[in-house]
Amino acid sequence: QGRLVESGGGLVQAGDSLTLSCAASGATFVGITMAWWRQAPGTEREFVAAVSWSGSSTDYADSVKGRFTISRDNAKNTVYLQMNSLKPEDTAIYYCAAEESQHFPPSEYTYWGQGTQVTVSS
Repeated sequence: QGRLVESGGGLVQAGDSLTLSCAASGATFVGITMAWWRQAPGTEREFVAAVSWSGSSTDYADSVKGRFTISRDNAKNTVYLQMNSLKPEDTAIYYCAAEESQHFPPSEYTYWGQGTQVTVSS
């Protein structure tokens, strides 16, 4: 079965940039939509961004539009989240997800990573 492993999280200052990576292993994620979610302490997990298999379609939460960019490298089975102009409210555990779907964006995701912590100080 497929596995997703996130990396790149850490502690940064407000206004800084950070790039997260999610590597797929155990299976080839061909034709699969990949996405990022995040969950802050005491809150529900929320959608951040999604990208189709070809990379031609993307979707972003309003809170990150213009600041975050999602992309993927299918040859490396990896999806990225470039985060610019980070704010303290971006502090959360960021999760990678994937779903086999012909509709974009999918309503649900089957595969999930374990998350990577991003902390933005003021």
